[in-house]
Order: sequence, then C-alpha cells, then structure tokens
Amino acid sequence: MSEVAAGGALAGKRVMVPETRELEVLARMLERHGAEALRCPLVAIIDAPDPAPVEAWLRRFVATPPDDLILLTGEGLSRLLGVAQRAGIEAEFRAALAGVRRITRGPKPQARLRSIGLGSDLAAAEPTTAGVIATLAAQPMRGRRVGVQLYPDNPNHALLEALRGAGAEPDPVLPYAYASREDDARVLAMLEEMAAGRIDLAVFTSTPQVRRLSALAPPERLREALAQTRLAAVGPLVGEALQAAGGRVSVMPAESFHMKPMVNAILSAMGAAPDARA
Repeated sequence: MSEVAAGGALAGKRVMVPETRELEVLARMLERHGAEALRCPLVAIIDAPDPAPVEAWLRRFVATPPDDLILLTGEGLSRLLGVAQRAGIEAEFRAALAGVRRITRGPKPQARLRSIGLGSDLAAAEPTTAGVIATLAAQPMRGRRVGVQLYPDNPNHALLEALRGAGAEPDPVLPYAYASREDDARVLAMLEEMAAGRIDLAVFTSTPQVRRLSALAPPERLREALAQTRLAAVGPLVGEALQAAGGRVSVMPAESFHMKPMVNAILSAMGAAPDARA
C-alpha cells in the first residue's frame, strides 16, 4: 500500500464494493484513500442473449437513421458498438450516430460518447428517466423518429408512451442483460459480515445489486445486515431500492450521480476533504 493510502481518510475502513468491470475503478479510488475494498460479485453484465434483434436495429439505424437517439446508459452504447463491430458495420453505425441528435440521461452515456469523439446534443435536466421525459416535453417531437436504448429489467413504458404521446415514433433496443454471478456463497458470506457489523460501508450503484441481495437472503436477515452497515447509494433510485429492502442510506451525492461525486460524498461522510482527483 502506498504512503498516501496508508494514511488516507479511509484507512482501516472495510468497504463492500459490488464487483463488475467498471466498479473496479471505484474500488481503486477507495483504496487510494486507505480503504480495504471488499469486492462482492452481485451482478454481471452480458450481451443480449439473442443478438439478432440488436443487429436488426443497428441495420435499420444505418439504413435510415432516426432523428434522435436516446442513450440511457453508457453500457448500452458500448454494447451497441460491440454488436456493430461483430456484424461488420461499426464504421457505418458511427457515421450514422454522428448525424443524429444524441440525447443522454446522465454522465455515463455522455462520457462514452466523448470516448468515440462525439458529444451529447441534449442532456436530461435530471439523470433519470423522468428527467428525460421532462426535458423532451419542451422539445417539438411530432413526426420525429427516435431510437431508444433501453436497459435490463426496465421496459420503460413511461418513456416510450411519452414519446408516442408527443407524436414521435420510438424504436427501442435492449443491447445487454444482467446475469447474476454464480458465486452465491461469497455474497451470503458478505451479508454475514455486514450483519455482524464488520463492514464499515457498503456502496451500491444500481438497483439490480439490491435485487440480487433480496433474492438471495431471507428478508429479516437482509434487513439486519443493512441495519448494521452504513449504506452509500449513487443516486435516489438506488437509495429507494435500499430503503424498500429495509436499509437506511446515509451517503449519497447531492447531484451528479456517478463515481467521482460518490467518492467525495463518502470522504465527506468520513470527515475528510473532497479529493480533486476523485
């Protein structure tokens, strides 16, 4: 451990971090401040089990580009690019993508667009589906064709119906799925550590993580584990899921619900100054 980490604001703190590729970045941020990051395999992200509908959507997008594309998650754009690459139409998809109005729900799709040299033309006032709907309510949408990138476990009827109600023609695509990791024993062992009060902080960044715990643990045991552990949520939707499961969120960014503000909210809760690098 580096000298900075050894004397960091989180030195000696045991922090549970859900284990996925992107959340490894969060774990390293916390470790830089001295925390012992305990990686727990709650949810895995996989490509859509049947790629045919995704490829068909991409070919429609390339052949007759829509007026708008709504990107709800950064992962969604990454998966679309992956399917396009495997189908041999990535260059065509990127060219079409550059010509449509790109509407984003939050910072992650914005960052993914920037990584391929594009930007967001219209960002939701709030990084939620309701925020997207409210933002589009002020836009003339009648007659516009709109690609809509969905995410698993949420068919997002509210957004699709709002578009249809405004006279637009939505064309949704679901490019990835959630797959629970097989290592249930590790998850249950982490819950026991939480229930015993041996975890200083548990960090949650998506509602599927909370659902995984609810599916594995008896309700009373889950409530006990959540009650014995300080909980951090990346945003209000995750916070509501934790509360519904019996927990009480004590750490949440005031705005900008993504990784860097989350780390600074954790540091603030621990009585430390924000980190400009976080």
